[in-house]
Amino acid sequence: MDGALPSVVGGLVNTPVIAVPTSVGYGASFGGVSALLTMLNTCSPGVGVVNIDNGFGAAAMAFKMIYSSRVAAAAAAQAEASGSSA
Repeated sequence: MDGALPSVVGGLVNTPVIAVPTSVGYGASFGGVSALLTMLNTCSPGVGVVNIDNGFGAAAMAFKMIYSSRVAAAAAAQAEASGSSA
């Protein structure tokens, strides 16, 4: 069951989920490879997976998601403002 939680959460929520497999776990975790492969084989849309113990990569992915959504919102607001003044 290592790595099954992001798939379950990704199926329940309407926002992106960032999955970070860890190198420690119970049973035969094989240094995080088991959780990584489970997360990569998810069928839930909106689940992004980073490398084992890569919290920095997860933070970078979250920043890119937030930044791109703000840029898109600003572009939409600018287009709306220029469309209404014409």
